[in-house]
Amino acid sequence: MQPLKLARADALVFRAPIAEPVQTSFGIMYDRPAVLVRIESVEGVVGWGEIWCNFPSVGAEHRARIFQSCVAPILLGQTWDNPAKAFEALHQRLRVLAIQSGEPGTLAQAIAGADIALWDMAARLAEKPLWQLCGGSRNIDVYASGISPTHPQELAKIKQAEGYRAFKLKVGFGRDRDIANLNQLRDLIGQDTPLMIDANQAWSMDDALDMLPLLQPFGLAWLEEPLTADSSLDEWKQLAQASTIPLAAGENIRGIRNFELAIESGAFGVIQPDLGKWGGFSGCVPVGRAAVTHQRLFCPHWLGAGVGLVASMHLKAIVGGPGYVEVDSNPNPLRDLIAEPYLKPEEGRISLSEVPGLGITPDLGSLKPFQVQY
Repeated sequence: MQPLKLARADALVFRAPIAEPVQTSFGIMYDRPAVLVRIESVEGVVGWGEIWCNFPSVGAEHRARIFQSCVAPILLGQTWDNPAKAFEALHQRLRVLAIQSGEPGTLAQAIAGADIALWDMAARLAEKPLWQLCGGSRNIDVYASGISPTHPQELAKIKQAEGYRAFKLKVGFGRDRDIANLNQLRDLIGQDTPLMIDANQAWSMDDALDMLPLLQPFGLAWLEEPLTADSSLDEWKQLAQASTIPLAAGENIRGIRNFELAIESGAFGVIQPDLGKWGGFSGCVPVGRAAVTHQRLFCPHWLGAGVGLVASMHLKAIVGGPGYVEVDSNPNPLRDLIAEPYLKPEEGRISLSEVPGLGITPDLGSLKPFQVQY
């Protein structure tokens, strides 16, 4: 792999207005934000990444500043043998700052976005698509995610017509509403179509245990984050032992060792790292391979703009094994303008291109109406 020497490293912030807010059990998104990372090598080769920034509502600008002030100077300070070396160095050099500032998550997200961009650049320099550079296969399965509690069957019907063959409903909005929505979706998609639910950390242990028998008739593929992500592994194991539905988590886990403990615990049937929240490719590829080795479903999490989505697809393509990539169903121009070729699967499957790197280049002209200064 060719060494990486950067001439520029920038974070760009975008916000796209939306007509309908995106609901979760813990908060509402009134616009769609994005922080894109653009790095340029001394040879003029550009790599793109994305930093997770959905919450809180002021999070995009803050993460961009963290990247520019903390991460970019380190990236520009030396030549890197490969992206993994840079990833390791960034975590080591910013570790104490993360503790002192109380922002380990924010710094991890900024590093993750940098790592995605470095791998995109490395593959472009090698003149290979990233999935191929890392020994993967181009074909992946996807599912329609983010189906909200308000008329969920309407959005699911649209996504079904677009070629999606698996769906995930947001729950945690009250027992009666959740069950009614599940009934509506099953009536639409039938009993054999994969259906998952995401509680977004909404339930206590007692709530989750009470819901399990009510969820049983729906044949769910997984139950995502029914408990708070910082619940102990003993609590997760207790719930797993009581549930016939596989438990899913990972978007709020940080660090290789914490993922190893989660995988080895046996509590989770589905492992879902978010490569823009922690790890990028350098962290999440080893997590994915560990999940597959332990016969867990590996399903990268993503709810953001188009660079992170396509990166998540490459991550899944590199790791392989059973599982899906998450594609948000809600309107988002910052996703559509960047990832448009990968938003309409054929019978639930996407084939990645053979264009070098991630295979996409954001058109800053089309994105300009949404760009904000910080």
